[in-house]
Amino acid sequence: MVIVTTIRRDVLTIPAAELGPSNPLPPLRPLDEMHRIDERDKDGLPRDMARQIGYEPLRSVLPERIRDGYERQRAAREMDTIVIENDRLRATVLPGYGGRVGSLFHKPSQRELLYRNPVLQPACFALNGAWFSGGIEWNIGATGHTTLSCSPVHAARVPAPDGGEMLRLWEWERLRDLPFQVDLWLPDGSDFLYVGVRIRNPHEKPAPVYWWTNIAVPEERRVLAPADEAWHFGYERRLRRVPVPEFEEVDRTYPLNSTFPADYFYEVPDGRRRWIAALDDAGDGLVQTSTDVLRGRKLFVWGSGPGGRRWQEWLTEPGTGGYCEIQAGLARTQLEHVRLDAESDVSWLEAYGPLAVDAEAVHGADWEAARAEAETRLEASLPRGDVDAAYDAWLPHADAEPGEVLAVGSGWGALEVRRAAYKLPGTPFDASTLGDAQAPWLELLRSGAFPEPRRVGPPGETLVASHWRDMLETAPAAPLAEYHLGVAQWHAGDLAQAVRSWERALELAPSLWPLLRCLAVADQEAGNRERAADRYAEAFDDLCRERRDNGEVWTAATAALGREAMGALLAVRRVADARAVWERLRPATRSRGRFRLIEAQLLLAEGEVGAAREVFDAGFDVADLREGAEVISELWARLTDEPLPGRYEFRMRPPGD
Repeated sequence: MVIVTTIRRDVLTIPAAELGPSNPLPPLRPLDEMHRIDERDKDGLPRDMARQIGYEPLRSVLPERIRDGYERQRAAREMDTIVIENDRLRATVLPGYGGRVGSLFHKPSQRELLYRNPVLQPACFALNGAWFSGGIEWNIGATGHTTLSCSPVHAARVPAPDGGEMLRLWEWERLRDLPFQVDLWLPDGSDFLYVGVRIRNPHEKPAPVYWWTNIAVPEERRVLAPADEAWHFGYERRLRRVPVPEFEEVDRTYPLNSTFPADYFYEVPDGRRRWIAALDDAGDGLVQTSTDVLRGRKLFVWGSGPGGRRWQEWLTEPGTGGYCEIQAGLARTQLEHVRLDAESDVSWLEAYGPLAVDAEAVHGADWEAARAEAETRLEASLPRGDVDAAYDAWLPHADAEPGEVLAVGSGWGALEVRRAAYKLPGTPFDASTLGDAQAPWLELLRSGAFPEPRRVGPPGETLVASHWRDMLETAPAAPLAEYHLGVAQWHAGDLAQAVRSWERALELAPSLWPLLRCLAVADQEAGNRERAADRYAEAFDDLCRERRDNGEVWTAATAALGREAMGALLAVRRVADARAVWERLRPATRSRGRFRLIEAQLLLAEGEVGAAREVFDAGFDVADLREGAEVISELWARLTDEPLPGRYEFRMRPPGD
């Protein structure tokens, strides 16, 4: 009997770490995003690439908050999934985690086509912190993993082009203020999952757009793409054109042949079909292809070196196998953003499915023959013309109104629709999704005044887009309105005016520490480290007097501000003051790995080298260690000449680079 395509809710039980609370301090400084080009490499780039690398780089992750409240204790947890299934494929989607496709299972061959992580362990790889590895992720916003990596998105059933049903995912991406949708469907009897993507710009001015689809696959593969050259980018931040498949006499299309983590952005010639495949020793694996708008293709490898292997263990269970990523994006590289004109949209179609080819041809010495074999088999399985036809068939359904709601995302899109009366057929942002986070902004929109809180507590999120900043500038100058206005002005680059807004608010504010912390960051950015330290110390004192309980919100605020304050005080050698901050942290906070590292730094500053070494010997894990960070290895080198223990080996570049 033929099984028709179905969409159903399900529950997945998996060892997972809790996400914990978000950092309540506004991220006035950008995270140290690794994907920045060295100035010496800008000359000689293709003109369009150079232009797009310089187009509207991200200044900060505002209005988002940093998600750093997770640890590494995992327990079996249930998470909602949505399963799309026909008689050939079964796709499992995680609507609470950015709509990621966690699994794509091919029934006839009984093979999982993706790297399916057996755990859910957040790590600091997203632009705003928490991210996890595995599956197919939809990266929108700016260079890096999306801020929606661990956030819910809206999901519903909609009519599919073939008369059946498809799953629509949609959200409002806040870094660029753009709504987007991802439509997934399985035509009856198809070996390929179809994915239609649309990004809209409803505004009256152009917007920078970024999109890369990241597909995790087991790393014991050869990766094929229709290219003879690639742009190599490593954690030494050099961008250079290299030959494919061999670079420095090593075939880099096998992920484990590289020693250090690296990106290879393939230079696919104009007119060639867009595709990328990862195939095992038997010639079996996954292929991804798309319409031509999604022009870029990339291979990311962790490499075989100790740093890459440690990161692989960090993101999953040791001994469960590693992964690499094959990717597809709107530009040649992930360093670029493309322009989306006012009141317009961009859309394309992707397809994912199994590919079985002659193993000898794929793994032979002739690169052209290997690519030709894969492309011939792909054309036989899914002709290029069929992908274009599927896109044309989907496009009229992109505006179809959703039916049964299967998951609910944030209320930020509903707030923007309420503000500007946007007409966004197919992606409704219903007023029912508005919640406590949006409430004060609704009041600003309704009355022109930002409401003061009824009780003292950490301020809520700040909206920083120009239209909200304009409303804050005309609102009555109450302390909380001035605080939010300063954050919005800071984000816009008007640093002096931001400082004036925060200083005005200090005169009447019942809660001083949020303002003092913002002013301390401004002092640091201006190079005034002593005054920054003073303000941080004063801010932490005020917070300790004000905090009302041991609840999650106050504990998160104390930890976040204490961490920054100790860093600022140690930077100007005020070791005793840093120790005083340490002593007022909660014991549970001091036991966290991030704070154990700070304890070692504090002990070293106090001249207690042996005690600092004992912290390392006892062992700690910095759960939110940033991708590419070398703070652990740098501190170890100050304590001893001994080799860095493997537990702390996270270096992602050659020594000295």
